[in-house]
Amino acid sequence: MVSQKTRTTTSTPMPISIGGDGEEDGDTATRAWLTRLVVVAVVLSALNLRPAIISVGALLEEVRDGVGMSGTTAGVLTSVPAVCFALFGALAPRLARRFGVGAVVCGGMAAIAAGLAIRPYTGTTAGFLAASALALMGIAVGNVLMPVVVKRWFPDRVGPMTGLYSMALALGTGTAAAVTVPMTEALGGSWRAGLTVWAVLAAVAVLPWIPLLRDRGAHDARDPERGAPPARGTSAPEPGAGALRVTRSRTAWALAVFFGLQATAAYITMGWMAQIFRDAGVPAGTAGLLLAVTMAMGVPLAFVIPRFATRLPHQGPIVVALGLCGLIGYAGLYLAPAGGAWAWAVLLGIANCAFPLALTMVGMRARTGAGVAQLSAFAQSTGYLISVPGPLLVGVLYQHSGGWGLPLALMAGLMVPQMVAGVLAGRARTVEDEAAATR
Repeated sequence: MVSQKTRTTTSTPMPISIGGDGEEDGDTATRAWLTRLVVVAVVLSALNLRPAIISVGALLEEVRDGVGMSGTTAGVLTSVPAVCFALFGALAPRLARRFGVGAVVCGGMAAIAAGLAIRPYTGTTAGFLAASALALMGIAVGNVLMPVVVKRWFPDRVGPMTGLYSMALALGTGTAAAVTVPMTEALGGSWRAGLTVWAVLAAVAVLPWIPLLRDRGAHDARDPERGAPPARGTSAPEPGAGALRVTRSRTAWALAVFFGLQATAAYITMGWMAQIFRDAGVPAGTAGLLLAVTMAMGVPLAFVIPRFATRLPHQGPIVVALGLCGLIGYAGLYLAPAGGAWAWAVLLGIANCAFPLALTMVGMRARTGAGVAQLSAFAQSTGYLISVPGPLLVGVLYQHSGGWGLPLALMAGLMVPQMVAGVLAGRARTVEDEAAATR
């Protein structure tokens, strides 16, 4: 006699199946295989979310000469990523609702690969910028939807999975910064080959998403709003399906401001820290190494901080600790930039780990997959818009003041509202509850 068995649990959800033990065991094995595939897909995708940006910075002089790019356009190029992240990231939930999360992320990885493969050979500044925008579009949807993937597939492991994703992202960033120039030299000195090779990594990231394309929610994790996962043959609602007004949530606004100010600090650090050290008399090679140390701090800490954050009812203490590291680092750069260079590089690297903390809070401040999708899109799109003026303003202050006093004062000053916004965003509440309370 055929029996019907269902399992419910408060931790890792299992798909509901109707049939005998053998059939249920098969479903469990399929679920385990798909879960491992999602882990691989997330890691490979995260590795590809920054090399498209970092590799251009490493070869910017060669790119300018190769496509006839003016100095003004090159300056604008440094702000294009944040603008694209804001614009294209806002579209991610709508695309995910229409095509499915896996399909959109897969398409995003394909867009990165295509953009990176095309742009070195366009031959014009306009073509280079257009191909870069294509790659950045793929990065933008990946930025927004990775927290959604984590929330839906690993609801009881948001911290560890966000840490793994953040660590892979930091590893991709550091690797691109460290190997782009040597790899270009090994490929005969062609900057086109040095940039194109990153398209291969993006193409590899497409592969693990392909088996998930037809899996539009049948194996999604439990949605706390909807109970158990759907039975086989049905599909779960995609992100963005709800009527959530995320802009009515104070926590959403706090998280958006926190995300934007930490992104501002990160872009300023990546763009200007090496120059600060060089102006203080540190050799160019050492200044580059100091910047690499700052970026490398994100690899281990990006894995540790999210795990720790999910165990706390309030993430405010972590926000304050990271902010204090940033304030001490900026003070050190002003008082003794060369004498304590290594200490300041480490402290600023710790401060920059506000990024994985922000991603973790995105997953914690929404109760449903749809809520995470909308909160992620809102916080990141708004945040990246906030971050656009920062690096440009630092350059203006540096040029007109002739020193680093005013720029460093600006950096330190921005750290204070970042800490305030982060403390507010770290409170144990959800955007769904806040939005409902304002109706």
